[in-house]
Amino acid sequence: MRSRFSINNYSNLGQRAITALFGALIIVGGCLYSDYTYFLVFAGILGFSQMEFYKLSGLDGMLPLRSFGTFLGLMIFCLTFMVEKEHLSMKYFYLIFPIVSLTFFIKLYKKTDKKPFTGVAYTFLGLFYVAVPFSLLNLAVFSVDATYNYQIIIGCLLILWASDTGAYFAGTKFGKTKLFERVSPKKSWEGFLGGAFSAIGVAFILTRYFHVIEDWKWLVIAGIIIIAGTYGDLIESLFKRSIEIKDSGKGLPGHGGFMDRFDGLLLSAPFITAFLKIF
Repeated sequence: MRSRFSINNYSNLGQRAITALFGALIIVGGCLYSDYTYFLVFAGILGFSQMEFYKLSGLDGMLPLRSFGTFLGLMIFCLTFMVEKEHLSMKYFYLIFPIVSLTFFIKLYKKTDKKPFTGVAYTFLGLFYVAVPFSLLNLAVFSVDATYNYQIIIGCLLILWASDTGAYFAGTKFGKTKLFERVSPKKSWEGFLGGAFSAIGVAFILTRYFHVIEDWKWLVIAGIIIIAGTYGDLIESLFKRSIEIKDSGKGLPGHGGFMDRFDGLLLSAPFITAFLKIF
């Protein structure tokens, strides 16, 4: 009898490779096809990531508004996209403030919530930690001539993935010197350097083929991703360690959850967007 295909039959490395391949095809394909498919792909990633964050907060005894908070995150992402595409005026950003303020009204009627302001705080934290960084990507991809350019988002992702992959293999093979043992015992300086060399190598390759921005900017973006991405990984590890879990979820076999896969992007995106907008 022929056995059914199951990704669980593969080793952790095999699962990582299969998930990474299919994930990369979906993300890169979406970014290449059009600005609207890019929007759908990253709106999905944002939604799953924010739901994971609120679920993890619940494991720690917090009671954020999971569904409403995710709705708010998607609303902010949608608004930034439509404003950057010039389908909406910037004045519509003012809608964010009254709609987000509804969190207080909703919590007022939650009779079973003994610490409502803690729930409000974690609802807002989910917006700042997950929704805002993903929304800032919209500003980055429209930063050149106010038109969507796939080279920026794909270039940033390729550098990020190279950094993660280089760090994983270098750390597994040569890792001895602990990078931040209190927060993440498995991370090493050798892994960090392996990720840095991989990211810089990919940045140099991008300078040959992606000309939407100047060559030196790709190298700066690589530096941002190496440093901010590493801190993003450590910060998520600190969050998971505080509630004593290994992975943020099980949605991505071999990688854990969506936050595990995109934690480096969460902290890199604000710095990348600020850099591209200022320079």
